[in-house]
Amino acid sequence: MNEENIQTESEASAEIEKLTAEIEYHSNRYYNEDAPEISDYEYDMLMQRLKKLEASYPSLAKKNSPTKHVGGTAKREAGVLVRHNVPMLSLQDVFSKEDVIRFVEEMRQKLDEPEFVVEYKIDGLSMSLRYENGSLVMAETRGDGIEFGEDVTVNAREIKDVVQQLADAPEYLEIRGEVYMKNADFDAVNARQELLGKKIFANPRNCAAGTLRQLDPAIVRERPLSLFIFNLQQARGRQFQTHTQCYEYLKSQGVTVIDDYKVCKTAEEVWNAIEAIGDNRGNLAYDIDGAVVKINRYSDRELLGATAKTPRWAIAYKYPPEEKETTLLDIELTVGRTGRINPTAVFAPVQLCGTSVSRATLHNQDFINELDIGIGDTISVYKSGEIIPKIRKVNHAKRPAGVATYRIPDVCPVCGAKVAREENTADIRCTNSSCPAQLVRNIIHFVSREAMDIKGFGAVYVESLVNEGFIRDIADIYHLHEHRDRMIASGIIGKEKNTDKLLSAIEASKANDADKLFTGLGILNVGRSASKALLAHFKTIDAVMDADEERLVEVEDIGEVSARCIREYFAQEANRRLIERLKESGVNMEAGEAVLVSESFAGKTFVITGTLPTMSRNEAKAFIEENGGKVTGSVSKKTDYLVAGEAAGSKLDKAAALGIEVLTEERLRAMAEKE
Repeated sequence: MNEENIQTESEASAEIEKLTAEIEYHSNRYYNEDAPEISDYEYDMLMQRLKKLEASYPSLAKKNSPTKHVGGTAKREAGVLVRHNVPMLSLQDVFSKEDVIRFVEEMRQKLDEPEFVVEYKIDGLSMSLRYENGSLVMAETRGDGIEFGEDVTVNAREIKDVVQQLADAPEYLEIRGEVYMKNADFDAVNARQELLGKKIFANPRNCAAGTLRQLDPAIVRERPLSLFIFNLQQARGRQFQTHTQCYEYLKSQGVTVIDDYKVCKTAEEVWNAIEAIGDNRGNLAYDIDGAVVKINRYSDRELLGATAKTPRWAIAYKYPPEEKETTLLDIELTVGRTGRINPTAVFAPVQLCGTSVSRATLHNQDFINELDIGIGDTISVYKSGEIIPKIRKVNHAKRPAGVATYRIPDVCPVCGAKVAREENTADIRCTNSSCPAQLVRNIIHFVSREAMDIKGFGAVYVESLVNEGFIRDIADIYHLHEHRDRMIASGIIGKEKNTDKLLSAIEASKANDADKLFTGLGILNVGRSASKALLAHFKTIDAVMDADEERLVEVEDIGEVSARCIREYFAQEANRRLIERLKESGVNMEAGEAVLVSESFAGKTFVITGTLPTMSRNEAKAFIEENGGKVTGSVSKKTDYLVAGEAAGSKLDKAAALGIEVLTEERLRAMAEKE
């Protein structure tokens, strides 16, 4: 509803209620869940609309309106809650040149020849560092911004840009910065996530935020985070006159501060600096979501003070989203390492945010259907505070005759095998485990702990052996001993000792229970738990191969989708030949008697939530049950432990409220090994 259309106070009240609910929902998705559903620009426009309504109808403005408090809450994910020494406020957003000039002129009226610092607004997660006599003693997230944040000190120590000891330090120093992920590092993390069959992150900000708030610092260690410092929060024992003076001191201590900041005195200089940042943002190694304009002198900042939500001495300029029409020339299909079919739009190049773009992801068939997009259509491409171009809509009024909604073919574009849609997702995957595009990932899965558990067979060795042609499918693993001398000569695994050690582990894996082999085949929608149930029921892999869908669904944990995937897998002659080759190599095809590994968890009830570093939920469930424990789906007073991974969500909050001990995957494994 537009403001000019509001006729009554009741209509304004209804829209304020609706906007408040929308903003709170999206704020929670962004700050607390690290999973935004709308762009920054769309969120900003909702907030601006609410601000205008509250200004027009001040009697309707609520005390707890989202316009009056910092987004986000303090959560107990990465550690204990900590009280802020200095509030970590957000900035007032502005969206036009007029807004910027108005701010500069207002500052010039209130202050004596003020200086302005214009700098990048990094798109990440805010964190403060506290130093006592030069030693890092605390790292905290923004949390609610006013009272509490999360203690993430252990995780922060894993970030290379976090200086843990200052050489020339005051008695106390607190500085604030932005934890972020460079685009190249983000791509590498997502490539590894895909290789290991884990969830792909939507953007670098989500990945950085989710990583910093982990319970397990090992995850932070393996994902390269970066940090820029952008503000002095508090200092005792040393005086700083200006923001830039403090920056120079911090740089002398090896602290990374915001790149390429500019000191300005006039509105024209400020606006030119903002435009320069906008022109350059496509060339940066990281994402920015605007430009910040700050007063330089600390005495001026103290004079101006702050509102409950924002400092009065700074603004954040948000660049308007760029959007241009172009023609969709083609849709390219690639196959990821998990077998996922990835459609990419190829369009006539357009200039956005200072760079030429000609490609954008189309995600999946559902996204294609929703857009109703076909090759030859006129499409709107945009960037909104992010580097990655996206397609907003299709101009169907310009659709040429004969163009129809694109359909992903039902065969793999790499190997020609049948594709299938994964249960409960929009993903379409190649069903051929020997497909060249996904071979490395499938071998890694096959040798992993949850499958054949071949000790010492890491991802680096797998990639090298595949790249050198020693492995072309899973069965080739059991023929590696035939190439022992060549492998030693090439140094892929190392010297004789390491090579023989790996070959011995491969030989020993032949005796594994058949459910581990079945898990290792990587059949779509069939994990460890389902494999155990199948082999417990049918006893041999041959019997599973010959079972029809009707018999398969009789097994607990096997639904219609899983049964169909099993039948489609074994309907392919290449997969049946693979089983025969494994059998000829002496790999066990029969189920053994179910036995407990230990009784470490006897009498204990567990709940699993979030994404664990190396286990799926089914694998974690099987691990707990093998060690005598019980797994349930919801947290209650009867729960003994919550096993929590990334994006743990509301179950973590409930466990904290009930005083239930929270375990990382590493801690869970350690407890099992104590027996």
